[in-house]
Amino acid sequence: MNVLAVVVASVSGRAAQVERTIREMTNDTWNAVDRYFTDLLVQADPALDAAMEASEAAGLPGISVSPCMGKLLHLLTRMHRVRTILEIGTLGGYSTIWMARALPADGRLLTLEADPKHAEIARSNIARAGVSHLVDVRLGPAIETLPRLEGEGASPFDMIFIDADKPSTPEYFGWALQLSRPGSLIIVDNVVRSGAIVDQTSRDASVQGMRRFAAMLASEPRVSATAIQTVGGKGYDGFALALVSSRL
Repeated sequence: MNVLAVVVASVSGRAAQVERTIREMTNDTWNAVDRYFTDLLVQADPALDAAMEASEAAGLPGISVSPCMGKLLHLLTRMHRVRTILEIGTLGGYSTIWMARALPADGRLLTLEADPKHAEIARSNIARAGVSHLVDVRLGPAIETLPRLEGEGASPFDMIFIDADKPSTPEYFGWALQLSRPGSLIIVDNVVRSGAIVDQTSRDASVQGMRRFAAMLASEPRVSATAIQTVGGKGYDGFALALVSSRL
């Protein structure tokens, strides 16, 4: 290896090290800011903390919404005076509890979960939080349950939160439109995929699903929508928010 090659390799190595250091510092800052606002504005809650602990102890994936995102869902429920909620993707019921607590006494939340173990843990967490009377956990693949809801007359829902398997998000969004009304809110989580959403060559099924959803959202005349990037304890991601303005 000649001298120039050695110098280039050395410079490249230092540049990569600096980039890693900056990335680590950025992640540390994101986490610190997330903890700061969680401690300041969300604060500890025994039932919610227990739900997270029980989910972790049962081996559920650590992909629940953050405390600050949970509080946002709670506030949106209250601000929009929501009475009926459809949640697609229950996991351990953490986000379910946040939203259910914002419902009025005669409100109802229907949450769909495909995994029997997740549904069992969620029901236990929801009961511990004292909101079982407001929540119906439906077991089964959402893509099979959603058509039945229309037949049951369960819709329209005032708010729909989609946080399930990402490749199927476009299909879930299509059903959300079917089960909504003018004025309904539709929230879709994890749309940024650590920035991979902009990579049109990505072969990742979750990225492809979110790109199809984003294109669908942009061309959908029945909604007015936006998307927000987020950083924090859950890394770099984001969510989309759509207001249903009409039905075709």
